[in-house]
Formats: sequence, structure tokens, C-alpha cells
Amino acid sequence: MAGGKVLVVHGGTTTAVVRGRTGESVVLLSGELPDVLTDASVAELLDLAAAVLGGEEMQLFRRCLATLRRGEGPAPRRIEVDGAVLTVYAD
Repeated sequence: MAGGKVLVVHGGTTTAVVRGRTGESVVLLSGELPDVLTDASVAELLDLAAAVLGGEEMQLFRRCLATLRRGEGPAPRRIEVDGAVLTVYAD
């Protein structure tokens, strides 16, 4: 994981865990945070993330999800293009 960072991108129509151009972990979540982060959706997301993220990354991702579930965390960047809203959280 580049620089020990996980980038969480919220606003897409799907949920995915991928690698960014510089190797950083990128998580795409759909729905309004933290409302969509139910126990069931977090379990599914962690299963999905396990296919891409390593052990240390998974620990960081779990901490990021816990922070987002509490409605805390870094101030997001909100980008709107033609009515589509993308919210970016970086830890």
C-alpha cells in the first residue's frame, strides 16, 4: 500500500475495492455515509476488500470504516459534475 493510505471514494453506483494509479487502495461505496454502513454491508465490504487488500491494509480499512460509521473522519471533498456527486475521503 503506497504511503500507508486508503482512499475511500463515495458516490459511485457500485461498491468496489481497487488500486489507484500509484498503488494506493481505493474503495468505491454507493449510498449515503454512514447510513449505508450497516453490519451486513460492512461484512460484505470486508469480504470484497480481502480479495484486494493485504493484512495491514485490511486493519487500516477496518479502522477507516469504523470512523466513517461513527460519522467522523477527515473532511471530505465533494465534487459535482452534471448533477452527479462524488465525495472523496482520504485517510
